[in-house]
Amino acid sequence: MIKKLIRKILGTKSKAARDANTPVVLGPEAHGIDPRLLSNNAVRVTSTLQEAGYEAFVVGGAVRDLLLGVKPKDFDIATNATPEQVKRLFRRAFIIGKRFQIVHVMFGNDLLEVTTFRGTTSANAPKDEHGRVLRDNTFGSQAEDAERRDFTINAMYYNPANQQVLDYHGGIEDIRAKTLRIIGVPEARYREDPVRMLRVVRFAAKLKFSIEPETGAPIKVMAPLINNVPAARVFDEMLKLLMSGHALACLQQLRKEGLHHGLLPLLDVVLEQPLGFKFVTLALESTDARIHAGKTVSPGFLFASLLWHQVLEKWEAYRAAGEQTIPALHLAADDVLDSQTEKLALQRKIGSDMRDIWAMQPRFERRTGKAPAKLLEHQRFRAGYDFLLLRCASGEIDAEIGEWWTAFYESDEASREDLISSASQPSGGGSGAGGAAKRKRGPRRGGRNRSGRGGEGGGSDGGGDSASHDGGGD
Repeated sequence: MIKKLIRKILGTKSKAARDANTPVVLGPEAHGIDPRLLSNNAVRVTSTLQEAGYEAFVVGGAVRDLLLGVKPKDFDIATNATPEQVKRLFRRAFIIGKRFQIVHVMFGNDLLEVTTFRGTTSANAPKDEHGRVLRDNTFGSQAEDAERRDFTINAMYYNPANQQVLDYHGGIEDIRAKTLRIIGVPEARYREDPVRMLRVVRFAAKLKFSIEPETGAPIKVMAPLINNVPAARVFDEMLKLLMSGHALACLQQLRKEGLHHGLLPLLDVVLEQPLGFKFVTLALESTDARIHAGKTVSPGFLFASLLWHQVLEKWEAYRAAGEQTIPALHLAADDVLDSQTEKLALQRKIGSDMRDIWAMQPRFERRTGKAPAKLLEHQRFRAGYDFLLLRCASGEIDAEIGEWWTAFYESDEASREDLISSASQPSGGGSGAGGAAKRKRGPRRGGRNRSGRGGEGGGSDGGGDSASHDGGGD
């Protein structure tokens, strides 16, 4: 029904047009894009290229979002100009990339990515033993470029000058039908670039689209190919996935498709434990809420949350073997970071933020003397504090600890002295690791007047935006 309606509007059969490598052309009335959603700099780049005699279009995810009525976060430009020709037209332009050269054009802090139309004659392109393309700087026509793109919904071109959308592979039909479909033979496309399997998951979860059966069928079998992708590329894709605003849905989809094993290999174990499941859920819900509110999110806080229960398990094991609390925590953190850095290429800054957040946790239970004031001066205090509130909200530790620190954080000097003088060490002898298990009790059901804000997960806004996200370092 939807396809018939679109064909009626367009006055042509889109399938026939696609077979002929001729795009379906949609005018403003057919596609309904609001020009006000366009970036001024994207229009500036396309018009500069067109005035110099080249073709230039907004392309990919930006066109998809415009068709969905969403203002794109990023604008990519496709052109028939070579990278060197593009670079000559802009004062701040830089050619980057080995696998395929692209140009970054800068306007202040605004970065636009300009790519030359890619060709389909990649038979001679260098590949690894699994068929993954290593380098491919073959340029071609717009039709060839559309064929090289991953999904139909990302293979449309918008010309701001005449407000026309060019659709080569039925992307508009799939957007209307909320279907995610890969272009070409799925097995071959995944073998060329296994990261496409992660992109399937991200787009399906983010857009709430269903995965077309033929597109989804090979993923579980071909999932191990992800292990052949450079760790830095996998990390970049994981970061996009987790900071898409639909992190929880993305992780659930990863598990469903069997793609998470090489990325966060112990995630299944964590999510099968009640406390672990609640903790990760709260952290991801908080991340999603902050992104939807237009706030920044720290990758360090996010990965610290995802990997915390791996640290907790190792922390308990080291303490059981006789290590003191603090050295045991550092050893546990080292084990987890060493393992995950190898798989995900965690940047040193992110790893440092994670370590700081974890290392603060036992210090929150020292609430006498000068310890609380000293901890308050820690440059990552807010990140550690928000992490503490997550632990309280999940039932891992007593909510009273979070309530006390919320009061201490928000109080004046005199009130802080009163809180310190009335504080006593929590019962159960907990120094963080295993405290909840020793007490053998579940989450508290009351007392959300203060620490309950932490139940929103790592983003309580009392006293300003959370440093766990804004100060954790992007």
